[in-house]
Amino acid sequence: MSDQIKLIGKRIKELREISGICAAELSKELGIDQKKYLEYESGNIDIPVSFLYKIATKFGVELSEILTGNAPRLHTYSIVRKGKGASVERREDYKYQSLAHNFINKRVEPFLVTVEPKQSDKINYNYHSGQEFNYVIEGTLKVLINGYEIVLNEGDSLFFDSGEKHGMKALNNKTAKFLAVII
Repeated sequence: MSDQIKLIGKRIKELREISGICAAELSKELGIDQKKYLEYESGNIDIPVSFLYKIATKFGVELSEILTGNAPRLHTYSIVRKGKGASVERREDYKYQSLAHNFINKRVEPFLVTVEPKQSDKINYNYHSGQEFNYVIEGTLKVLINGYEIVLNEGDSLFFDSGEKHGMKALNNKTAKFLAVII
Protein backbone atom coordinates (compact mmCIF):
# COMPACT_ATOMS: atom_id res chain seq x y z
CA MET A 1 0.00 0.00 0.00
CA SER A 2 1.04 3.60 -0.45
CA ASP A 3 2.90 5.56 2.19
CA GLN A 4 -0.12 7.84 2.53
CA ILE A 5 -2.42 4.94 3.45
CA LYS A 6 0.14 3.79 6.02
CA LEU A 7 0.14 7.32 7.52
CA ILE A 8 -3.67 7.35 7.64
CA GLY A 9 -3.59 3.99 9.44
CA LYS A 10 -1.05 5.36 11.90
CA ARG A 11 -3.28 8.39 12.62
CA ILE A 12 -6.26 6.10 13.26
CA LYS A 13 -4.20 4.02 15.67
CA GLU A 14 -3.00 7.17 17.48
CA LEU A 15 -6.57 8.44 17.88
CA ARG A 16 -7.63 5.10 19.35
CA GLU A 17 -4.65 4.88 21.70
CA ILE A 18 -4.99 8.50 22.89
CA SER A 19 -8.63 7.76 23.68
CA GLY A 20 -7.67 4.67 25.69
CA ILE A 21 -9.78 2.29 23.62
CA CYS A 22 -8.52 -1.18 22.72
CA ALA A 23 -8.73 -2.41 19.13
CA ALA A 24 -11.19 -5.17 20.07
CA GLU A 25 -13.62 -2.70 21.66
CA LEU A 26 -13.41 -0.18 18.80
CA SER A 27 -13.77 -2.77 16.04
CA LYS A 28 -16.85 -4.17 17.78
CA GLU A 29 -18.35 -0.67 18.15
CA LEU A 30 -17.71 0.05 14.46
CA GLY A 31 -19.18 -3.29 13.42
CA ILE A 32 -16.11 -4.69 11.67
CA ASP A 33 -13.90 -7.71 12.23
CA GLN A 34 -10.98 -6.97 14.56
CA LYS A 35 -8.48 -8.49 12.12
CA LYS A 36 -9.69 -6.17 9.34
CA TYR A 37 -9.62 -3.20 11.73
CA LEU A 38 -5.98 -3.93 12.60
CA GLU A 39 -5.18 -4.18 8.88
CA TYR A 40 -6.62 -0.65 8.47
CA GLU A 41 -4.44 0.60 11.33
CA SER A 42 -1.38 -1.01 9.77
CA GLY A 43 -2.11 0.63 6.41
CA ASN A 44 -1.65 -2.69 4.66
CA ILE A 45 -5.04 -2.61 2.94
CA ASP A 46 -7.17 0.10 1.36
CA ILE A 47 -9.29 2.00 3.90
CA PRO A 48 -12.87 2.72 2.76
CA VAL A 49 -14.14 6.28 3.07
CA SER A 50 -17.13 4.94 5.04
CA PHE A 51 -14.74 3.67 7.72
CA LEU A 52 -12.81 6.96 7.78
CA TYR A 53 -16.06 8.88 8.35
CA LYS A 54 -16.96 6.60 11.23
CA ILE A 55 -13.54 7.15 12.81
CA ALA A 56 -13.72 10.95 12.33
CA THR A 57 -17.18 11.02 13.91
CA LYS A 58 -16.21 8.69 16.75
CA PHE A 59 -13.22 10.79 17.75
CA GLY A 60 -14.68 14.21 16.92
CA VAL A 61 -12.03 15.19 14.40
CA GLU A 62 -12.22 16.56 10.87
CA LEU A 63 -11.93 13.95 8.12
CA SER A 64 -9.21 16.07 6.53
CA GLU A 65 -7.13 15.77 9.72
CA ILE A 66 -7.15 11.97 9.38
CA LEU A 67 -6.36 12.20 5.66
CA THR A 68 -3.63 14.86 5.77
CA GLY A 69 -2.35 14.88 9.35
CA ASN A 70 -2.97 18.62 9.61
CA ALA A 71 -5.64 20.18 11.76
CA PRO A 72 -7.79 22.72 9.91
CA ARG A 73 -7.36 26.25 11.24
CA LEU A 74 -9.26 28.63 8.99
CA HIS A 75 -12.78 29.69 9.96
CA THR A 76 -13.67 32.72 7.83
CA TYR A 77 -12.72 31.43 4.38
CA SER A 78 -10.31 29.08 2.65
CA ILE A 79 -9.01 29.41 -0.90
CA VAL A 80 -7.68 26.43 -2.83
CA ARG A 81 -6.00 27.39 -6.09
CA LYS A 82 -6.30 25.23 -9.21
CA GLY A 83 -4.40 21.99 -8.74
CA LYS A 84 -3.43 22.86 -5.15
CA GLY A 85 -6.05 20.91 -3.17
CA ALA A 86 -4.68 18.54 -0.56
CA SER A 87 -4.03 15.35 -2.48
CA VAL A 88 -5.57 12.27 -0.96
CA GLU A 89 -4.14 9.17 -2.64
CA ARG A 90 -6.11 6.68 -0.59
CA ARG A 91 -7.75 4.53 -3.24
CA GLU A 92 -6.30 3.09 -6.40
CA ASP A 93 -9.53 3.72 -8.33
CA TYR A 94 -9.93 7.41 -7.48
CA LYS A 95 -7.65 10.38 -6.91
CA TYR A 96 -9.11 12.84 -4.41
CA GLN A 97 -8.18 16.47 -3.89
CA SER A 98 -9.69 18.02 -0.78
CA LEU A 99 -10.97 21.48 -1.65
CA ALA A 100 -11.52 22.72 1.91
CA HIS A 101 -8.94 20.81 3.93
CA ASN A 102 -7.86 23.81 6.00
CA PHE A 103 -11.33 25.08 6.98
CA ILE A 104 -12.42 24.13 10.48
CA ASN A 105 -15.89 22.82 11.43
CA LYS A 106 -17.01 22.14 7.87
CA ARG A 107 -20.59 20.99 7.36
CA VAL A 108 -19.63 19.38 4.03
CA GLU A 109 -16.49 17.81 2.53
CA PRO A 110 -15.81 18.97 -1.05
CA PHE A 111 -13.42 16.94 -3.23
CA LEU A 112 -12.26 17.06 -6.82
CA VAL A 113 -12.25 13.40 -7.82
CA THR A 114 -10.39 12.02 -10.83
CA VAL A 115 -11.27 8.58 -12.16
CA GLU A 116 -8.87 7.10 -14.70
CA PRO A 117 -10.26 4.71 -17.32
CA LYS A 118 -9.67 1.00 -16.71
CA GLN A 119 -10.09 -1.99 -18.95
CA SER A 120 -11.66 -4.01 -16.16
CA ASP A 121 -15.41 -3.86 -15.56
CA LYS A 122 -14.80 -4.27 -11.82
CA ILE A 123 -16.09 -1.37 -9.72
CA ASN A 124 -15.11 -0.92 -6.10
CA TYR A 125 -18.00 0.26 -3.96
CA ASN A 126 -18.18 2.75 -1.10
CA TYR A 127 -20.82 3.73 1.38
CA HIS A 128 -20.79 6.26 4.17
CA SER A 129 -23.29 8.15 6.25
CA GLY A 130 -24.91 11.27 4.88
CA GLN A 131 -25.59 12.43 1.38
CA GLU A 132 -23.43 13.14 -1.64
CA PHE A 133 -23.60 15.57 -4.55
CA ASN A 134 -21.55 14.86 -7.69
CA TYR A 135 -21.10 17.29 -10.61
CA VAL A 136 -19.21 16.03 -13.68
CA ILE A 137 -16.60 18.52 -14.88
CA GLU A 138 -14.89 16.39 -17.52
CA GLY A 139 -15.57 13.11 -19.29
CA THR A 140 -18.32 10.56 -18.82
CA LEU A 141 -18.92 8.70 -15.59
CA LYS A 142 -20.90 5.53 -14.92
CA VAL A 143 -22.33 5.55 -11.40
CA LEU A 144 -23.84 2.48 -9.79
CA ILE A 145 -26.04 2.92 -6.73
CA ASN A 146 -27.44 -0.32 -5.29
CA GLY A 147 -27.53 -1.90 -8.72
CA TYR A 148 -28.99 1.13 -10.52
CA GLU A 149 -26.76 2.32 -13.35
CA ILE A 150 -26.60 6.02 -14.18
CA VAL A 151 -24.43 7.61 -16.88
CA LEU A 152 -23.37 11.21 -16.28
CA ASN A 153 -21.78 13.49 -18.88
CA GLU A 154 -20.06 16.85 -18.47
CA GLY A 155 -22.42 19.26 -16.72
CA ASP A 156 -24.64 16.50 -15.29
CA SER A 157 -25.11 16.18 -11.56
CA LEU A 158 -26.34 13.57 -9.13
CA PHE A 159 -27.51 13.83 -5.51
CA PHE A 160 -27.93 10.62 -3.51
CA ASP A 161 -27.99 8.91 -0.13
CA SER A 162 -24.35 7.97 0.32
CA GLY A 163 -25.29 5.31 2.85
CA GLU A 164 -26.26 3.26 -0.20
CA LYS A 165 -23.58 1.14 -1.88
CA HIS A 166 -22.12 3.21 -4.74
CA GLY A 167 -19.19 3.19 -7.16
CA MET A 168 -17.95 5.05 -10.22
CA LYS A 169 -16.18 4.18 -13.47
CA ALA A 170 -14.78 6.43 -16.22
CA LEU A 171 -16.25 5.60 -19.64
CA ASN A 172 -15.14 5.96 -23.27
CA ASN A 173 -11.52 5.21 -22.34
CA LYS A 174 -11.10 8.80 -21.05
CA THR A 175 -10.45 10.30 -17.64
CA ALA A 176 -13.49 11.61 -15.77
CA LYS A 177 -13.36 14.40 -13.20
CA PHE A 178 -16.15 15.38 -10.89
CA LEU A 179 -16.85 17.59 -7.91
CA ALA A 180 -17.99 15.46 -4.98
CA VAL A 181 -19.59 17.22 -2.03
CA ILE A 182 -20.15 14.89 0.91
CA ILE A 183 -22.75 16.14 3.34
